[in-house]
Amino acid sequence: MSEDFTLHNRIGFKVTRLARIMEARLEKQLSEHGITRLMWCALRGIGMENVKTPSELADYICIARPAVSRLLKTMEERGLLARSGINDDKRYTEVALTELGVEKMKACHVLVRDLNEHFAGKLDEAAYELFMNMVDTLTEDEQVQLMRL
Repeated sequence: MSEDFTLHNRIGFKVTRLARIMEARLEKQLSEHGITRLMWCALRGIGMENVKTPSELADYICIARPAVSRLLKTMEERGLLARSGINDDKRYTEVALTELGVEKMKACHVLVRDLNEHFAGKLDEAAYELFMNMVDTLTEDEQVQLMRL
């Protein structure tokens, strides 16, 4: 990438490019299991982080609630999760992974871990910690509701 172009020196360009590189690699690997990045986030939240409700999942993934509703519908249709009402109250729904969902979560967890290790391994420990802190600083107090991740 040429440093002659000012576009290439912009933080947005660099961060977006890194994100797209990581997205492309991960999406290719996850697709072999029939899983999208957003589905992976839901599988992890529900299966590994004790996220129980659609509202909690939206907050966990940092996306808008309508996007979570569509995601859950698709995942339920594919047999990855089940939704259930509490005490017959349709306004309160809990989500849980099915056996297939747990299987996919475990298989994809290895892929995600390997991808993270690949990129984190390019930095020494101090640089990695600094990078993560800088990303946190840049996203702090940004209240944008994303429709996709």
